[in-house]
Amino acid sequence: MKCVFCGEEVQVGDTVTRNDTCPHCKGELHCCKQCRYYDPHAYNECREVRAERVFDKVRANFCEYFVPIGSSLGPVNRAQQARKALEALFKR
Repeated sequence: MKCVFCGEEVQVGDTVTRNDTCPHCKGELHCCKQCRYYDPHAYNECREVRAERVFDKVRANFCEYFVPIGSSLGPVNRAQQARKALEALFKR
């Protein structure tokens, strides 16, 4: 992903946690301004309508719909994960 604060490329793993920071500028990575859904012209500045409102867009948060800009990662689909776990219990 590319850090919106300094413009440098940042290598991320499977997920970006609330504690992850940019190694170049120390900006927080799991914040609204680093998210694919961030849009200053949208309601609550977010295109994901199910997301809870976050007031400070440059600070780390716990949003479940966070997707880093420019990454192929997607939001966690808890219902799908639960369904797969339930199906795994009954497989023979």
